Amino acid sequence: MHGTVLLLLKRYVQTQYDHSTWLKLMELSGLKNIEFDHKTAYPDEHIYTLVGQAAEMTGLSAGELHEKFGEYLVPDLMFMYQKYVQPEWKTLDMIEHTELTMHKQVRREHPENSPPVLNVERLGENELIIDYVSPRRMSGLAVGIVRGLATYFDEADRIDVMPTTSHDGEQVRIHVRRS
Repeated sequence: MHGTVLLLLKRYVQTQYDHSTWLKLMELSGLKNIEFDHKTAYPDEHIYTLVGQAAEMTGLSAGELHEKFGEYLVPDLMFMYQKYVQPEWKTLDMIEHTELTMHKQVRREHPENSPPVLNVERLGENELIIDYVSPRRMSGLAVGIVRGLATYFDEADRIDVMPTTSHDGEQVRIHVRRS
């Protein structure tokens, strides 16, 4: 897991709760002596442990936390990848182009990272299917990012996001429709 994601998770916890919650989360996760940085790739187990511990602390499921975190990530992702985004794009366009623009760039610049593969099939102007593929089994993050994109593009009230397969699988199908 890229350090940037873990730093954003830290900021998410600090803004949704407080700094002491982050410190407690790190301690309970057995990671209290680690300082994450944006240049390093960390074992995936770190985020699994942090999210699992956060789920115990909050009473939310790991999937729900992934979704909330995914929504939170969108403004930062849009800032980081703004040079790849066309001004006329909206939610569905962003999803459709993520794999061949942003993810392609991440794989080129940071070969140690492995974003999920997003096989997107556009079914029409207002509908698409995402086939999320990742051994990390974090499709909740993708669902949250879709919802966050809809908010970012002022389409939250018009976008429906429906996982159609098990939320925690290596391969998850997500149906997205604009009404």
